[in-house]
Amino acid sequence: MNENAYWGYHLIINAGNCNREAVTNPELISKFAKDLVKNIDMVAFGEPQVIHFGEGNKAGYTLVQLIETSNIVAHLCDESGDMYLDVFSCKSFDLNVVLQMVDDYFLPTRINHHYLERQA
Repeated sequence: MNENAYWGYHLIINAGNCNREAVTNPELISKFAKDLVKNIDMVAFGEPQVIHFGEGNKAGYTLVQLIETSNIVAHLCDESGDMYLDVFSCKSFDLNVVLQMVDDYFLPTRINHHYLERQA
């Protein structure tokens, strides 16, 4: 892939009905972020932020991991076990690695994704 052809690469993942113990475990979510950064050959900018907030069926952990080329952001819902993950970078990455890691860490029963090549 020609990295000069696009300004950014954006992977959007909706992972449904994940393992509830996984999506409610802040240590595991942080480990996922650190391993993801390493496995897609990015450089972390600081530590992952994993914060629980929200109410009702929107409550859950949100993950923010800055990377030198942009960010990784996710929200994981306590009640439904759903995970919504965005990986955005101006450096290209292997989307199949991200999909496999979501499957390995969170065991969703369904998953769909959209991959965008961004250019203004």
